[in-house]
Amino acid sequence: MLAATVSCGRTTPPAEWTMTVQRVMTPAGSSSSEPQIIATDRGLVLGWVERVGKTTSLKFAERSGSGWSAPVTAASGDDWFLSYADVPSVMRLGNGTLVAQWLQIVGDPFREAYNLHLSYSTDNGKTWAPSFMPHHDGTQTQHGFASLVELPGNALGVVWLDGRNSEFLDDDPTSGTMTLRYAAYDAAWKQIADTEIDHRACECCGTTAVVTADGVLAAFRDRSDDEVRDIAVSRLEGVKWTPATLVANDNWQIDFCPVNGPMLSARGRDVVAAWFTVKNELGQAFAAFSSDAGRTWGMPIRLDDAGSLGRVDVELLDDGSAIASWVEYAEGASDFRIRRIDATGARSAPIPVSSVSGGRASGFPRIGRQGNELILAWSDSGPGEDGQLQVQTAVGQIP
Repeated sequence: MLAATVSCGRTTPPAEWTMTVQRVMTPAGSSSSEPQIIATDRGLVLGWVERVGKTTSLKFAERSGSGWSAPVTAASGDDWFLSYADVPSVMRLGNGTLVAQWLQIVGDPFREAYNLHLSYSTDNGKTWAPSFMPHHDGTQTQHGFASLVELPGNALGVVWLDGRNSEFLDDDPTSGTMTLRYAAYDAAWKQIADTEIDHRACECCGTTAVVTADGVLAAFRDRSDDEVRDIAVSRLEGVKWTPATLVANDNWQIDFCPVNGPMLSARGRDVVAAWFTVKNELGQAFAAFSSDAGRTWGMPIRLDDAGSLGRVDVELLDDGSAIASWVEYAEGASDFRIRRIDATGARSAPIPVSSVSGGRASGFPRIGRQGNELILAWSDSGPGEDGQLQVQTAVGQIP
């Protein structure tokens, strides 16, 4: 059991707000990793992958007042593409339909070419529809880092990184880029959109998308011609996406992908973003608030204290503040931490959740909110000599 004092209201001193985080029995089995949390009005779903031999399964459990439900398998295969940063997920739509997404290798496995597969279940996961893909380019390239959002009318939106344009062509100066794309399906699962959001995105940093009062807002790591890779957002207005704008001018120039994407949380027109960057050769995690659906952003708020590996997440609270998470990295140790922040720049004391071992394979910790309960999930090496990863979970009551 871990406790810390943090700030609750905008007029309440930080020392007067207390939150306790306690580990709970994980629903995930051994050799599990890649947790993902998606919360909607119908509840919170924790998804993860488990491996047995050559077979990988996407499993999920839902959170209720009595704890985690029994795990259910959404999909399995022996030809999946697995990555600590590009993870499958499961969500529940407002009409009760479950939606799952995962990645399957196509062609030569050493090329890291894979397709994004979707499926849905209308009977609580007992049966699933044949899988289908939101992209139809037919190229043996990367299609992943997907984010799912529910659209009005029980429709589905999907944002992903698409490598159809990643091959350099001598006669096409616009080639050789990773693009960001969007697809949508109506309640009858007819595809009603397939469009490009941005033509040049960082090639392996995760995406995130939320629904605001002014439409879907997507965030991603942009990539300029001179290799500045800062966090940008684009908003769906009608059927068109707005030109990408930066959340903050970090001016991080780097010649390779840092594998560290942003996260968003929204309620109405209020949005909070969290992200990772490097300043003065030090990894740092930041967050910023927007009160106009991502059109403009407040000052960046530093999340870490001494250094960070990023791997951020963030959840808005009812009073307009937020709880953000990141992996602190200092003096050779990595710790999964959370803290409360608000738009004034106020920060609570950090709450340490767990040390993080297993290197990159330990992946990205995730947080989610359901009512007054904060749910946390991460992968950590078990006590055995084999060091197998297992998804761990904890909860905290938000005052």
